[in-house]
Amino acid sequence: MTTKMELSQQERLARIQLNAFTYLRADWFYKLIEVFGSAENILKQTPMALAESKIISLDSAKNLLKEAKTLNPDEEIAKTEKVNGKILLLEDEDYPESLKTLKEPPLVLYIRGNFNPQAIKVAVVGTRKITPYGKRCADKISADLSCAGIVVVSGLARGIDSTAQKAAVALNKPTYSVVGTGIGRCYPAENRKLATEILDNGGAIISELPFDKPPLPFHFPRRNRIIAGLSMFTAVIEGEEKSGALITAKLALEQGKDVFAVPGPIDSLQSGGTNMLIRDGATPLFSGQDIIDAIPMEFQKNIVVEDSKSKEEKSINIANLSDIEKQTLELIASSELSLDDIVNKLNINVSEASTLLFNLEVKGILASKDGLYSKNKFFSY
Repeated sequence: MTTKMELSQQERLARIQLNAFTYLRADWFYKLIEVFGSAENILKQTPMALAESKIISLDSAKNLLKEAKTLNPDEEIAKTEKVNGKILLLEDEDYPESLKTLKEPPLVLYIRGNFNPQAIKVAVVGTRKITPYGKRCADKISADLSCAGIVVVSGLARGIDSTAQKAAVALNKPTYSVVGTGIGRCYPAENRKLATEILDNGGAIISELPFDKPPLPFHFPRRNRIIAGLSMFTAVIEGEEKSGALITAKLALEQGKDVFAVPGPIDSLQSGGTNMLIRDGATPLFSGQDIIDAIPMEFQKNIVVEDSKSKEEKSINIANLSDIEKQTLELIASSELSLDDIVNKLNINVSEASTLLFNLEVKGILASKDGLYSKNKFFSY
């Protein structure tokens, strides 16, 4: 949308201020730039002068100037840098290229943590009303992608989003969260620990909103275009036919990107959206390998191929495992066991046993083949 240009510090500060107006679209902004010459000059105008440009209404002009002048851009920069963050403008060289081509690119990006623009990124999204089936799928697919060196991009929301990102974190892999608040907040609050773990594992939290912006309903559909824009593909795990995850899928398709969807039971509301996507042409998703196989050849060099002959044995600290996980390891240490074996020996139900075994497999502690579980030979404990 824009050509590369050097911005003065005052112009950068003015653009950060104007970005405080949540409804400011990129096309409006650059039309205003054409008329008034710079963001600095836009801030010097009266609401009437801005409205006379016929680009925005008088009410929008009033709110734009009010919100912009309420925000202190020097404080925004200081608070962002204090949390190991940075603020990127659309004109900056390290602003993500895939976002520059969006119909409505973010004018400003706040990035907290470590963001690698060269990494292969895949969006993994879905319903907040996650089912046990959806959890298993999100865990497995996210783990498959993370182990291949692909960065999972999601929204730090309840349900599928946080499940997918927890799976990456459990493997000490980076994952990127695009949030509907400023990067100085965490929503929902229950994911505060997850947000910290994401940053600790080399991931990033990303937003187009000012540092302390609270969550508002209209923020979340807008952030979905960034999730899709950053990602090579979008994978939808579960979602009703009118869920936010399907908005992300729609935006990805509008951006010319492939969408994958996990098929589910036809009588499950949470699989209604994914089944509809498949009916309408999305690629059925059965494992992370389906996505890995679809990555273009020129990017395949960035995929991590796990060769069992070259793996180094890794050590597991048993103290970090739960009591039931330790019991499971004791049972499996000397022989292969099935799901039914675990149910009977631990006296737990099938759902609990399935979740337990799956979590141990995602952590790389157990290996499974033909329905039997055994200790992963590349790990010691």
